[in-house]
Amino acid sequence: MTRPKAVLIGPPGSGKTTIGTALAERLGVPLRDTDADTEAAAGKPIGEIFIDDGEDRFRELERAAVAAALAEHEGVVALGGGAVLAPQTQELLAGHTVVYLRVGLSEAIKRVGLASARPLLVLNPRSQMRKLLEERLPVYERLGTLHVDTDGREPADIVEEIVKVLGP
Repeated sequence: MTRPKAVLIGPPGSGKTTIGTALAERLGVPLRDTDADTEAAAGKPIGEIFIDDGEDRFRELERAAVAAALAEHEGVVALGGGAVLAPQTQELLAGHTVVYLRVGLSEAIKRVGLASARPLLVLNPRSQMRKLLEERLPVYERLGTLHVDTDGREPADIVEEIVKVLGP
């Protein structure tokens, strides 16, 4: 059975793509980013999917992208920040090595930037990010089989911590 080496979850700005890229390179496997898969399936960026088709359509495409990645990919998988909210996705993550990349509000805002192209952060980024973190934190905490703090740390240090836990 094909299984990812690790599945990265966390809010926007937690470093899923950055850490995922470095971790995949360190492990000698490919990275699969489900946000990129969702964009490819729709033929347009996530922001345009939200505007043109609505959040429900985006979430539908996202669920399909996550299910495919978990079933087909043997490398590292980075999930979109809200992907874990879908009950189907939560069920599919059972039994996987799920790395929750923790980030504080201030650090997340700094990394994402206030002029973000992220559709759920458009109106009031700081307030929206706080709301997202409050809503999603319990889900990330529950689903993560490994919790890794990212605030004030270099990607290489985070990757080494994950590799030590993953083993050979």
